[in-house]
Amino acid sequence: MTFDPFYLIVGHVGQLELLVPHGVRLVQLRVKDQPEQEVHRQIRRARDFCAVHRAQLVVNDYWQAALDLRCSFVHLGQEDMDTADFTALRRAGIRFGLSTHDDTELERALSHDPAYVALGPVYPTRLKQMKWAPQGLDRVRDWKARAGNVPLVAIGGLTPERLPGVFGAGADSAAVVTDIQMAADPEARCREWLAATRDHAS
Repeated sequence: MTFDPFYLIVGHVGQLELLVPHGVRLVQLRVKDQPEQEVHRQIRRARDFCAVHRAQLVVNDYWQAALDLRCSFVHLGQEDMDTADFTALRRAGIRFGLSTHDDTELERALSHDPAYVALGPVYPTRLKQMKWAPQGLDRVRDWKARAGNVPLVAIGGLTPERLPGVFGAGADSAAVVTDIQMAADPEARCREWLAATRDHAS
C-alpha cells in the first residue's frame, strides 16, 4: 500500500484543527491522561474534522473508542496489543499500525498483518524518557528489509534535515511530534515538513 510520507502526531484535537488544514493527510491523535468522556469528545471532533479535510485520522491507544465512534484507523503500542481485540477491529474494517522497538516486537507485530509498523526512537527524542537507545539508520534499513511490503514509519528525534537519511534507509513515512509542537510557529514548521516530505515523494 502507499503511505503518506508525512505523519503528524498531536496531543490535542485543537492542535489537529490548527495544522491539518495546511495539507496534512495523515494525523494521529494521541490524547493522554484525560477522562474517558474527554477522550471521546476529542476523538469524535477529530474524526469529523479530518473527514471534512480528507485527512486520515489515526486514534492512538483507544481502540475501543475507535470502534464505538466508527473510526477507521488506530495505532497500538506493545502493551495495547495485549488487550486489543484484533478480531473486532478487523471485523469493523479498522486498520492498525503497531509500535516496535526490538526484534521480538517486530516479529510479534508482523504476525498481526498491520497496516504499518513504527520503529523508534530513530534519534534521541525530547518527547519522553525512553528505555530504548536511539535505533539509528542501520536499524531502519534492517527493519524495512524485514517488513517487506508493510510500510515502515520512522519516529523519534526527526527533523526535516534528517529526512534524506531516514528515507534513504527505507522508511516510508516520517512521524513527527516534538519538532512541530515546540516550534515557535507550529504552522510554519508544519508547512516546512510538508514541503520536505513532498519533495521526497515526488
